[in-house]
Amino acid sequence: MMTLNFNPLETNLVNLAIVIGVLVWFLRGFLGGILDRRRQAILQELQDAEARLKSATKELGKAQSDLAAAQQKADKIRVDGEARAAAIRSDGEQRTIAAMAAVKQGAAADADAEAARIKDTLRREAALAAIDKVLSDLPSRLDNQAQARLIDSTITNLENA
Repeated sequence: MMTLNFNPLETNLVNLAIVIGVLVWFLRGFLGGILDRRRQAILQELQDAEARLKSATKELGKAQSDLAAAQQKADKIRVDGEARAAAIRSDGEQRTIAAMAAVKQGAAADADAEAARIKDTLRREAALAAIDKVLSDLPSRLDNQAQARLIDSTITNLENA
């Protein structure tokens, strides 16, 4: 059977208390220094992380403002491009209308010139036909005396002209 021994000298309780006390006193400085250095390193890493977070937040804000400015510039370029395309389209339409009007005017001028040429041709042909008819009818209508008067009046007209 087992019996409990409560004699402090036999159980080495005093030695254990002294050894534990020396270990606590010695290790407190050694382990405390290690733990303090580790705590300082963790605090420094946290401060660095906070500084990087602030810097990243600031850079994110700048990037967002740059993005907004770029989007505004892109919108302005798009609007300007659409306006320029509309102006070019309008200018093209006006040029097409002007070219069509010039073609129409040229066609009308050509038609008028052709009509005038045809009129002149018809007048000339009518005049030639009338002269031919008169010349063919003239000898039968004019006797020698009438021919002499006609020649005299033509000579007189030529002298006066």
